[in-house]
Amino acid sequence: MPGRFITFEGIDGAGKSTHIEAVAAHLRERGHSVVPTREPGGTELAEALRKLVLHTPMDTLTETLLIFAARHDHIANVITPSISRGAMVLCDRFTDATFAYQGGGRRFDADVLSQLETWVQGDLQPDLTLWFDLDPALALGRAAGARTPDRFEEQDLSFFERVRAGYRTRQARHPGRFVRIDAAQERGDVRRQVINALEARGW
Repeated sequence: MPGRFITFEGIDGAGKSTHIEAVAAHLRERGHSVVPTREPGGTELAEALRKLVLHTPMDTLTETLLIFAARHDHIANVITPSISRGAMVLCDRFTDATFAYQGGGRRFDADVLSQLETWVQGDLQPDLTLWFDLDPALALGRAAGARTPDRFEEQDLSFFERVRAGYRTRQARHPGRFVRIDAAQERGDVRRQVINALEARGW
């Protein structure tokens, strides 16, 4: 079976992470080898960079460069080798998150992000992106008190509204691989949307 690359996107509190395990189980039942991973992260180096990005004060350019450095290591050591051996890679966030959070939330130059995307990824893009879309006010209410907030989670509502708009822009530019999941629905209904998206592709 050919390897595939599936990404899970959405603002904090949208619930995307809770559905990765269900997708993994669905794919394993159908005989696929599954590699769950996340960004920033997925390798020892990338996880160390993740801690810096989430908890160390820095400007947006530094933040962006660290994220892409972590991504380069992740792609080279986990994503590409796993796809090459036929695995289904399930990644909790990828480059769409960078365009949404740094480009939308932080208002960083989208042209610079596009150049970095090309340098770091080449032609690599997800085969499917599940975007868990939720009103930011509702998402913040869900996430409140779950854990000590990191540098992103402590941002205000207007930041997450810009992040959501950033995801919407990416969906418009890549409609063939994006599937919008209505994350305001009950968990079982959200899961059905996700499984339907996989089955529509024969997975």
